[in-house]
Amino acid sequence: MNSKRGVFLSVILLVQLLAGCTAVLDSTTDPRAALIATPNEIQLGEEVTFDARASDAIEGVITEFAWDFGDGTQATTIAGFTSHQFLRSGQFNVKLTVTNDGGGSDSTTVLVRVNGAPQINLSIPDVVRSGDIAMLDASQTVDPEGSPMKFMWDLNFLEDSNGDGDTRNDIDSTEEVVYLPTETSGTILGSLTVDDGEGGVASQPFTIEVQTRKFKVSWIQETLEWNYDDYLAQGETWSDNMTPGEGVRIMAYEALLELDQDLVFPPDNFTLSLKVTEDAYKRSAQTSPGNLTRNETTMAELEDSELNPAPEEGIYDSDSAEELLGSLLGEPGARFGQGEWVWTIVAQNADPDSIIPGTPDPDGGNDYTLRIVITVLTPVLTEVAYD
Repeated sequence: MNSKRGVFLSVILLVQLLAGCTAVLDSTTDPRAALIATPNEIQLGEEVTFDARASDAIEGVITEFAWDFGDGTQATTIAGFTSHQFLRSGQFNVKLTVTNDGGGSDSTTVLVRVNGAPQINLSIPDVVRSGDIAMLDASQTVDPEGSPMKFMWDLNFLEDSNGDGDTRNDIDSTEEVVYLPTETSGTILGSLTVDDGEGGVASQPFTIEVQTRKFKVSWIQETLEWNYDDYLAQGETWSDNMTPGEGVRIMAYEALLELDQDLVFPPDNFTLSLKVTEDAYKRSAQTSPGNLTRNETTMAELEDSELNPAPEEGIYDSDSAEELLGSLLGEPGARFGQGEWVWTIVAQNADPDSIIPGTPDPDGGNDYTLRIVITVLTPVLTEVAYD
């Protein structure tokens, strides 16, 4: 009986010893994970370097570095050093798990902040005509993190508004919406730069095609008239200046000088003259007696026609009505008479003179009338809509 009890106790002791050995054989030692991110604050699209070389296997060696970058991307390396480019903005918890050859593992995380650049939303008009004010609207621009934004507009790459020699770094406006006046047709090149104050900067160039306007041109014939009524004594001169060619094309003129009819012959002798200095144009005429039986007065006449070529009507493209008018009126070979006109009357003789010295002159001068009529063509411009 005692012999059997001793065998039973021996068996129990052996089982306990074996169980203890199994527990020793099944135990593992976990490594210790360490992770540094450089830098841990970046701009969208930049890379971060991750260094896990300070991780400790504790026992054995580390056989695997498993990376979860928090943006849906994972990787596994046998070295504790890697880099990653973040293509989305936000905050990402990057997780590292290290495993040693004993099957143990440990994890750690590091936070990476990725700043997104402002997302420019720029609206410009599809059609701009010269003289229009173009509205450039960037008010719908957003920053992913909601940071306050600074707007910097360079409104013309052909101008160096700050005088530093670089035409593409000017700050012509800092508003969200810019009203850009145009004066001439052509291409305007510029750019908008938006800074979120956190290192995020976005730029967008823009192009505005400024088109000409279209005008229908017609010409209206008009007559300009001047009338003078005065008296000139013998030896006196009368003169007057005018600029009848302003805003018109001069085609012809006629001038008639008439003297009051003398009752005693010979008739008075006056001279009518015209000088257009800018065109080196001079004309003059002396009075001649009319037929008394037909009650004609003593007169002098000046006239000329076809002073400028007849203009053509039609449709014209131009940056503005003012520019087109200047072009029409300044057409080479069609600018006669746009300067100053000088009209002069000289009373050379008022006959008859006194025969007896010292006695009153029976004809000391004469009344006259002068009528000047100038025929002009006035351009009339009507803006036409483009198809």
